[in-house]
Amino acid sequence: MKEYHTQMEAAKRGILTNEMKAVAAKEQRDPEELLPLVASGRVAIPANVGHTALSPEGVGGGLTTKINVNLGVSGDCKNYDVELQKARLAAKFGAQAIMDLSNYGKTREFRRRLIAESPAMIGTVPVYDAVGYLEKDLLEITAQDFLKVVEAHAKEGVDFMTIHAGMNRRALKAFRREGREMNIVSRGGSLLFAWMEMTGNENPFFEHYDELLDILREYDVTISLGDALRPGCLDDSTDAGQIAELIEIGDLTKRAWEKDVQVLVEGPGHMAMNEITANMALEKRLCHGAPFYVLGPLVTDIAPGYDHITAAIGGAIAAAAGADFLCYVTPAEHLRLPDLDDVKEGIVASLIAAHAADIAKGVPHARERDNRMAKARKKMDWDEIFRLAIDGEKAERYFESTPPADRHTCSMCGKMCAVRTTNLILEGKKVEFCSEK
Repeated sequence: MKEYHTQMEAAKRGILTNEMKAVAAKEQRDPEELLPLVASGRVAIPANVGHTALSPEGVGGGLTTKINVNLGVSGDCKNYDVELQKARLAAKFGAQAIMDLSNYGKTREFRRRLIAESPAMIGTVPVYDAVGYLEKDLLEITAQDFLKVVEAHAKEGVDFMTIHAGMNRRALKAFRREGREMNIVSRGGSLLFAWMEMTGNENPFFEHYDELLDILREYDVTISLGDALRPGCLDDSTDAGQIAELIEIGDLTKRAWEKDVQVLVEGPGHMAMNEITANMALEKRLCHGAPFYVLGPLVTDIAPGYDHITAAIGGAIAAAAGADFLCYVTPAEHLRLPDLDDVKEGIVASLIAAHAADIAKGVPHARERDNRMAKARKKMDWDEIFRLAIDGEKAERYFESTPPADRHTCSMCGKMCAVRTTNLILEGKKVEFCSEK
C-alpha cells in the first residue's frame, strides 16, 4: 500500500516518487532538487493514480515550459476518430498535456479511450460535461451534482481539472461594478455565472471547496483554478473583475496545498504586450508562486485566422516573464472547431513560444538543440537540420520543392550562399562564380 495520496504529500514527507524521478530525468535535474519544489507547490506533477499510460511531466518554476493541446467533440462537430487523431498528432510533436473539452455525446467513452492511450497528462473541465453527463438542464443541477461529475472524471484517470472556484459573489461584485466590453468569455465561467444567477446560490465549487479537495486528493488530481473572469479583449485586461478573482484564487491555492492537493493557476486571455510581464509577477505574488497556466495571451483582437501567431507572441513574453504552461491557440480560434491542420499549426506555434522563452529565462540545457542546429547549418548538413527542426517534415518539404543544383546551398541564395562563401575562404579556397559551370 502507498504511503501517500498525492505527489505533494510525498514530497512533504521526503518521499521521492517514481513520477518525480521521471520528471527529473526529463529536466536533467537531480531528483532531490524537486522535493522542496513539489512540497511547496512551486512545481506540480499532475499524475492521477489511474492514468497508467502517463509519462509524467513537471510544471513550474525552473522547469521547461510545457504546452497543452485542446480538443474534444461538440454538438456541431462530433467525430471521435478525428479528435483521437488530434491527440496522436499532439503526442507526435511532444505536447505534454491534452485537455478534453468535449461537451456533447459519448464523452465518457471518448475520455476513457484518450486516457488509456495517451502519455500526455489529461485535463478536463467538468462543468462542460455536467449537462450531458447528468442529463439535466442547468437549472436542475445541484451543487452535489457538480461534485458527482468531478468524482466521475477523477475515477476515470483525469490528471488535472479546470475548476472555476474563484468566481464567487465577491469577485462578481467587482465585475458588475466596473463593467466590460466582452463580459464573461470563459465557457465554464459563463455556465456557473448563469447557474448562480438563476438559482441565487453561491458558486458551488467555492461553497463546497473542502469537499471538492477531498475528492481530488483521493485520486491525486491537480486542481487548475480556472479564470472565469479572464479578459476576452484588450479593453478588459487587468480590470477589477480579473484581479478580484485572482485574489480569491490566491486564497484557494493555499487551502488546496493545506490538503496536499497540487495547484495550477489559469490566466489570461487577451492582453496588450505591455501588460503581460506585470500580470505574471502579480500571479506569482498573489498565488504564492503556484505554476501559471496561460491561454496566449492574445496580444491583439484583430487577427482571426491568425490567432496562433498572436498567442505565440503573447505566450513567449508570458513564459519568459514567469508563466510555466502555455495553452495552445489555433488559427481557428474564435471561428470554428480546429481541424488537424489547425491543430498542427497551433502546436508548432506554441512549441516555438515555449522554447524561445526557455532560452530567455535560462532554463538549463534549453539552448543545446539550437547550438546543434547552428553546427548543422554551418556544414549544410540537411539531414541533421531536418532532424533537429521542430517540424522537420515541413522543412524538408520546402527544401525539396525547389532543390538546388548544389546541395551545399539552398535555392534562395544558390552559390552566393554566405555560409558557403565564408567556409570556402576559411578553407583557403577561391570563391568563383563566372568560371563555374
